[in-house]
Amino acid sequence: MHRPLLHNTDARRLFLDLNLLLRAEPGPGRGRDLDEVLHRLGFVQIDSVNTLARAHDLILWSRRGQYRPRALESLVARRRSAFEHWTHDAAAIPMAFYPMWQAKFARDEARMRARWPAAGRPGWTDELDRVLRHIADNGAACSLDVANGEERKSTGWWDWHPSKTALEFLWRSGRLAVCHRKGFRKFYDLAERVIPEAQRNHRIADADIVEWAMSAALDRLGYGTSGELAAFFEIATRDEARAWCDAALASGRILEVDIEMADGSRRRCFSTEALLDHARKLPGPSARVRLLSPFDPVLRDRGRAERLFGFHYRIEIFVPEAKRRYGYYIFPVLQGDRLIGRLDAKRSGTMLVVRAFWPEIGIRMGNARTTGLMSELERIRHLAGADTIEYAKDWLVDSTDG
Repeated sequence: MHRPLLHNTDARRLFLDLNLLLRAEPGPGRGRDLDEVLHRLGFVQIDSVNTLARAHDLILWSRRGQYRPRALESLVARRRSAFEHWTHDAAAIPMAFYPMWQAKFARDEARMRARWPAAGRPGWTDELDRVLRHIADNGAACSLDVANGEERKSTGWWDWHPSKTALEFLWRSGRLAVCHRKGFRKFYDLAERVIPEAQRNHRIADADIVEWAMSAALDRLGYGTSGELAAFFEIATRDEARAWCDAALASGRILEVDIEMADGSRRRCFSTEALLDHARKLPGPSARVRLLSPFDPVLRDRGRAERLFGFHYRIEIFVPEAKRRYGYYIFPVLQGDRLIGRLDAKRSGTMLVVRAFWPEIGIRMGNARTTGLMSELERIRHLAGADTIEYAKDWLVDSTDG
């Protein structure tokens, strides 16, 4: 049977458009506008590293230039239109999706009980009860508040002290919820005191949750294998994902399509007629140079990004300094529908220090592109809280130097 072919340029543009990076979209980056951005992305990964801006802030800022960190805090801690939990990692998620997380709570609890050393140790259940009682009686708490005189060192309970492990377990299993943060420290409260009743008490059958998770992933990826779709929210199992794809294909709700990769090869994926039609109608991309978070949705799946864009990217935080190819925390740079290079920059006091930019092979850094990159750095200076930008000597690396 003949399969439609989505050429690489169209595939990249569809993926970027669904992730709000293809064209300029105005918006204040707060309140309902930010709710809409979060809903369209599905979630944003939360990460603590702050060399320039935290990952979640940079992800949202790259879509809404007026965004500032307090806007996401407001969604979670005051408006309660978003909640923190787990996808493939810790994330901020639209509150409307909370009912679908009920299945994830149960599945995560089963996995934790099977895999966490703490769950099988004497006193584990008592520790859970103690932490829950403390929060029920005293209100929101962080790990320091429930430490109960524990020594602040590794105990072998997943390298956390027992109360911290208990907090994490209770949060991942849905009995606690993150109510706010101070600095970057999480404060937890009983879920019934954080999550609005309508979402908390809405129960959905597991089969319907799998249906939602797969359909919602496809709407945000544009196309994908069953494994890629399952990995998006990490709710459906790989077996459930394969079964969903088989059933949806048989009923005509999805179709098989060949996606052309950056190297010219083809990858068989699933998509829909509506998504393919959308890809055919897309305008050309904005010429803006964009600085992306290492955890941006378009790079979260490193293998997918490499196949689609021909861009090999790895975080080198845990690589010994002498063995790093680029640096501790390097930012991918997008222009139009191409990933054009990577940037080493950090905030130092009130200064944004630009150490190096490495263009990808074949990317020529003429005046227009260099000016575009420097304009993006000037824009991000405000997000980073820097007053000035300092460029290292020879910061613009010749791509032929590797």
